[in-house]
Amino acid sequence: MTELLKNYVGGQWIAGTGAGVTLTDPVTGEALVRVSSEGLDLPQAFSFAREQGAASWRALTYAQRAARLADVVKLLQAKREDYYAIATANSGTTRNDSAVDIDGGIFTLSYYAKLGTSLGDVHALRDGNAVSLSKDQTFNVQHVLTPTRGVALFINAFNFPSWGLWEKAAPALLSGVPVIVKPATATAWLTQRMVADVVDAGILPVGALSVMCGSSAGLLDQIQAYDVVSFTGSADTAATLRAHPAFVQRGARLNVEADSLNSAILCADAAPDTPAFDLFIKEVVREMTVKSGQKCTAIRRAFVPEAMLEAVLDALKAKLAKVPVGNPRNDTVRMGSLVSREQYDNVLAGIATLREEAVLAYDGSSVPLVDADSNIAACVAPHLFVVNDPDNATLLHDVEVFGPVASVAPYRVATAADALPEAHAVALARRGQGSLVASIYSNDEAHLGRLALELADTHGRVHAISPSVQQSQTGHGNVMPMSLHGGPGRAGGGEELGGLRALGFYHRRSAIQAAGAAIEALIPATHLPTA
Repeated sequence: MTELLKNYVGGQWIAGTGAGVTLTDPVTGEALVRVSSEGLDLPQAFSFAREQGAASWRALTYAQRAARLADVVKLLQAKREDYYAIATANSGTTRNDSAVDIDGGIFTLSYYAKLGTSLGDVHALRDGNAVSLSKDQTFNVQHVLTPTRGVALFINAFNFPSWGLWEKAAPALLSGVPVIVKPATATAWLTQRMVADVVDAGILPVGALSVMCGSSAGLLDQIQAYDVVSFTGSADTAATLRAHPAFVQRGARLNVEADSLNSAILCADAAPDTPAFDLFIKEVVREMTVKSGQKCTAIRRAFVPEAMLEAVLDALKAKLAKVPVGNPRNDTVRMGSLVSREQYDNVLAGIATLREEAVLAYDGSSVPLVDADSNIAACVAPHLFVVNDPDNATLLHDVEVFGPVASVAPYRVATAADALPEAHAVALARRGQGSLVASIYSNDEAHLGRLALELADTHGRVHAISPSVQQSQTGHGNVMPMSLHGGPGRAGGGEELGGLRALGFYHRRSAIQAAGAAIEALIPATHLPTA
């Protein structure tokens, strides 16, 4: 029988009871490890983290905690090859795709470790400047930020077992808040191993970082008023979470990153054979194939001028035909598998749904898989759809297929002198009801700025690309720790990252009213930067 991974809770490693869930290689079907959270004493686990873990961790200053995070970075970097091996076996990713998750997570942690040094040796932060409440200027108010006296629970998605952990844990730990992570079961191995390596190294105080692998049943029942929960997953699950008494009655905080029908817009000036056109084609193909399209930020809808539709389809099909799909252990493979056969079935069902409304313009499944058995492997080749009437379409704007699937649709270019040429495309992008990111491609940088502002109110991030940044741009789907990650409406309404802005979720804002001298004595003049 395969190894049963242990949970780290209450300051000790504990194996769950029962047979557990077996994690498998999504390419070969081989059983890897088992996970189970059955039988854990959840009240004790949360109490230990909230009290003992928090006490010793909060006692350190921001700069001291940042130094500990830097030590964690060094440890993770030294064990990268171990993590790559787990990612290939458990997630079916190529080495380049594994880097997006593993190196991306380590980079994000490193970024927050460096930012934390700027906060200094203090235990609380000023939020803005003191303001006088009296005519004689003797009685003032100072808003302050102090770490919440609770625990941070992360309920993570299957697609980023490394980055999903560290992009949340970095600002939480820097804030002085202990973390309990519940990784998605299908790919929990990598998260568990990373936490185990950090725990075994003794870098963090006992109870500052815990991991539970298996069912999430009962976790929210442990959430108290000062705790915070960050969830990444489906909008349906998020709706269920929001109705829980932990948030409705006890007032705990909840941050959600949910489904997102992200868009890419080819601007009216970006005709074929121009640099912007080529950048658009390259990015759509990359977003369809990186991690087999299993990214919450992937391009799902591509809007192009009516006159360029055929040219765009021809260019995309030509590039997609050059993407070998199969076993990531083969060096010729550029796209590996989905994370499981369950996800494989979900993606095929989604493709079937889109076919009710869209025309399949490219189906890569006609090409045999490389070193993989199609009856076993969870490999789905790229599928490209075209929707000729996006105004009357519904599935295009409602159904996200979480795999290597995207749809192209034409928009009408406005010709009036005072109109935005891409106004129709903006309206179509907004039909997604709130998205994490939209990318726009033009040869005119001034025009990109105007278009970006039109999209900003319904998108967490706008990625505006012109030829001058083709070598330096970070990519439509890459979430950088300096930028906000989140989105309104359907995307969950949450916010993560964005530099030190992320610390706000793990702090409580309070107004201290006192004499100026008392305020100066209470807290040094250390402000929360926005960088």
